[in-house]
Amino acid sequence: MMPITQRLKQCQIEMATLIRQSLPPLDPTTPLFAAMHHACLNGGKRLRPLLVYTTAELFSVAKAQLNPLAVAIELIHCYSLIHDDLPAMDNDDLRRGQPTCHKLFGEATAILAGNALLTLAFEILAAQQNSAMALLSKAAGCQGMILGQALDLSPSLSPTQSTLIKMHQAKTGALIAASVQCGALLATPDQMTSLAEFGQAIGLAFQIQDDILDATGHTQKMGKHPQKDVKENKATFVTLLGLEKANSQMQHYYQKALSHLTPFGEKATPLRELARYMIKRDN
Repeated sequence: MMPITQRLKQCQIEMATLIRQSLPPLDPTTPLFAAMHHACLNGGKRLRPLLVYTTAELFSVAKAQLNPLAVAIELIHCYSLIHDDLPAMDNDDLRRGQPTCHKLFGEATAILAGNALLTLAFEILAAQQNSAMALLSKAAGCQGMILGQALDLSPSLSPTQSTLIKMHQAKTGALIAASVQCGALLATPDQMTSLAEFGQAIGLAFQIQDDILDATGHTQKMGKHPQKDVKENKATFVTLLGLEKANSQMQHYYQKALSHLTPFGEKATPLRELARYMIKRDN
């Protein structure tokens, strides 16, 4: 079985090719297209596409069938990062070690590039995966990622553990869970429930690890500025619980995620390894 780091590297290489083929060709007269390429092809771990592919292995689905779906999910993720970095949102000027989209192309073009990537994702889905479209629409929309961002910006949101969980289940967990579910469209209802719960739990563990890295990491390694949430007085699992308890909560959700893979036995070993990578990463 291929080691998880090698699987991830292979996925990154393949996704770069697939995404480039899906984007409009670069045109010096159209900064919008350059902004879209910059946002999608400036690195990235490609965890969500790998979740699709790895989950689909449980059901012996050919990888080529999943390529449009994996691309669509990554385009949605990249769109969310463009908008998340905007001055009206998290106001970041560094992403994946490079200037954020609005810093290079201006706010207006960055907003349009994000909108274009989201629209392109559903254009790809419309031609390929109707069932997946419903899952991703919910995960990316007002009941998922956009709701999470709105909760993150809400001045009336009291910083408690339950409100943080609610926000991150929507902002981060929904698309991660949808990535798992989209790789399991041939699953039985019981299997789909187990995989959805795995996705939600590992999504929360992933986000808590993100908060831990924000508190302890370094710009060179992370490719973005750490401790930004603390400086802006934003609630995170670390600021709310402290580093030790945040780490304990991350381990709790990681173990919870693994428990939902029990029905799949040894076939789920690659998913378990990917889950472990997601909470052990250092960037």
